Amino acid sequence: MSQVNNNQADNKIAAKNLVTINKSDIPSGGMKSYKQDDDSIILITRDEDEFFAFDGKCPHVGADLGDGMRCGNRVVCPWHHGSFDSRDGTLLEPVAMRGLTQYELTDEGDSLTVNTSAKIDKRVENDKLTDTHTIIVGGGGAGFMTANQLRHTGYGGKITLISKDDKAPYNRPLLSKAFLAGKMEEKYLMLGGSEWASKNNIELRLNQTVSEVLPNERTIVMKDESGNSEQQTADFLVVATGAEPKIPPFEGADLDGVYTLRSMDDAKDIKAASDNKHVVIVGTGFIGMEAASALTEAGKAASVTVIGRSRRVMSNIVSETVSNALIKLHEEKGVKFVFGAGVDEINGEGSKVSGVKLSDGSTIAADVVILGTGVAPRTEMLNEVNAPDGVQVDEHLQLRDGVYALGDIAKATNQMGRMRIEHWRVALQHGIVTAAAILNQDNVNTLEERIPFFWTAQYGKSLRYSGYAASPDNNILFGSPDTLDYIEYYFDDDGEDTRASAASTLGRDKELVAFSELLRRGHGPTRAQINVGFNLIDQAQALSR
Repeated sequence: MSQVNNNQADNKIAAKNLVTINKSDIPSGGMKSYKQDDDSIILITRDEDEFFAFDGKCPHVGADLGDGMRCGNRVVCPWHHGSFDSRDGTLLEPVAMRGLTQYELTDEGDSLTVNTSAKIDKRVENDKLTDTHTIIVGGGGAGFMTANQLRHTGYGGKITLISKDDKAPYNRPLLSKAFLAGKMEEKYLMLGGSEWASKNNIELRLNQTVSEVLPNERTIVMKDESGNSEQQTADFLVVATGAEPKIPPFEGADLDGVYTLRSMDDAKDIKAASDNKHVVIVGTGFIGMEAASALTEAGKAASVTVIGRSRRVMSNIVSETVSNALIKLHEEKGVKFVFGAGVDEINGEGSKVSGVKLSDGSTIAADVVILGTGVAPRTEMLNEVNAPDGVQVDEHLQLRDGVYALGDIAKATNQMGRMRIEHWRVALQHGIVTAAAILNQDNVNTLEERIPFFWTAQYGKSLRYSGYAASPDNNILFGSPDTLDYIEYYFDDDGEDTRASAASTLGRDKELVAFSELLRRGHGPTRAQINVGFNLIDQAQALSR
């Protein structure tokens, strides 16, 4: 009797894993997602008479990929623009860090049967460059992604990742978002999971400081906590040392209770120190605004005040109209702003911070001060080969033969030109491109075929920005920022034939995806086209066919 019951249970499980799809639901060159009763999503893509089935949730944070766009062979996530090959699910563009799970399907004539328990194995043999050694300096997004991509695309040599941090690589952008707000535990921030290094046969050396890089020799000099020195030479050397917070020369900046927010320890210290305390944030960029949002959402600080020199927030990114809408959003949550005032000094009682003195002579009481005053690239180890504003590298991030500089320190050429950009997605892009260069893979897009993208999360709302504009003031705005429903395009000048070089949005994700795809292909819309109602979505799909 128990055997019969077991068989019945097995049959129910098997039936649950089989999903029938009508072929006619999906046009050629298109895609469609199907939500299941267990909250899973199946994504089907079609090219003529070929169909492919995937897990339809983006592996980054679970967006329904069917709500995104298909442009040629690219499936683009609507939220953070992770992109995947529509034929095999391969990762084409981060912020996702792995490709899509692909399922087997059976052609039933007018329909398809998808078996979600039958996953197509895409593991590759790590049989390339087996006698080589790659050293990666830096445990941030760029360093992690280089190591991860190498292991998942066939690199069989030794990988050593050296980090000054005392923790394995983790998701730094989420520190000022979910972690500081108390919405995410530390274990969920670990990139690749807690056992990532051991599972991927990567030697992870933490608490190690690289004191010198000799690029011509592909050699580094390391120091441990005891001051002992060690020299290592590699076949491939990847320098991804990131950036460090700028601390203005304020008197009192070294007082207890003054923090920057860059590391896990910083975020933990701020969380612990802010309980029932008056918090003052200096800086109105996206780190300052995210910290204000997160601490307010956490609900433990007695008050949150933001100080800014200008009268706008995120003034180098969005227009005054959008800035005012963000200020309104924060003020409705209880955040106070002091605009048009610089900081003269940080006051203290003994060794502890007590307030912030402004340039107009007034003082704001403070138990905790967070300096969101920007970052500077850690390029000192490469000073001999450095440009003033970043390390000059080629389209493969290569500085010398076998030596790569990437992430926040790299001044590299992308679709928008040569620039240094301090965004998470750019760092991950650099890791993908560097891994492909080491493995000599020519089927991976170079940086010149990619564009920047970033997002900021505040009170559960995600403002997304694609491309790059030197200023947000040459702009065209559609929608209502006050109701958090807008898209804004940015131009380098006010010419009618000038192409938009960037856009930001709240709530109009598909339009931003379409804009990004046009920008990536070198067809950013002109001011004149946008003013006459140019349909970005139709054009992006048409150009991709």
